[in-house]
Amino acid sequence: MTLPTTPSFRLDGKRALVAGASSGIGMACAVALTEAGADVTFAARRAEVLNGVVSAVSAAGYTARALALDVSHTNAVREVFEAQPYNIVVNSAGLARHSPAVETTEDDFDAVMSINVRAAYFFAQQAAKAMITQGIGGSIIQISSQMAHVGGVDRAVYCGSKHAIEGMNKAMAIEFGPADIRVNSICPTFILTPLTRPTFEDPKKRAWIDSKIKLPRVGKVEDIMGAAVFLASDASGMITGTSILVDGGWTAG
Repeated sequence: MTLPTTPSFRLDGKRALVAGASSGIGMACAVALTEAGADVTFAARRAEVLNGVVSAVSAAGYTARALALDVSHTNAVREVFEAQPYNIVVNSAGLARHSPAVETTEDDFDAVMSINVRAAYFFAQQAAKAMITQGIGGSIIQISSQMAHVGGVDRAVYCGSKHAIEGMNKAMAIEFGPADIRVNSICPTFILTPLTRPTFEDPKKRAWIDSKIKLPRVGKVEDIMGAAVFLASDASGMITGTSILVDGGWTAG
């Protein structure tokens, strides 16, 4: 009898680019891919902070490089992928501006959609175009949100942008599948980061979060790292056009 062999979770020999890698979930994803053996480019707008992250990664014994990149600048994104195709790309850049739907301003709407939808779309487009040109296949991962699957008070614009990511991914998965390119998302719950700390420190908001998460704790960036490695690796080789919910049971009901 020939026993099946578990597909590898290792990423040795793979090149990866993670956008939004200077802090929080993006940094955690980039570190996870690095630890799994990938040659990772940490990309973000804040060059000084990014260089500090890459220095810390290098001090830990890994190889990494920094790339100053604003994903909202489509031409810059195009130039990055034309210069170097990647086997794995993760987009963790995002923006949230919360308000009651009746108070949403056009500026807030445009700002959120510009980063969360438009930039995400063309980031994936250019990554896939480079993969197709080089014939290398690969994995495109969008960091979405549990709010891509439910609604939330004061979050009509944010929820709309994240629901758009899910629809976009499904269509791209159909188109890019023949080129062996997989397109998926990771949908976290509220993750404790410096950016979200004010939300957690608000007693009313913290009570709402605790009432929705079924597990006895809130999320941390380490909870996202395994999902990122899984979707980047051969272990998820037949998974495309879907999402992994890392939400502590929020969307279960």
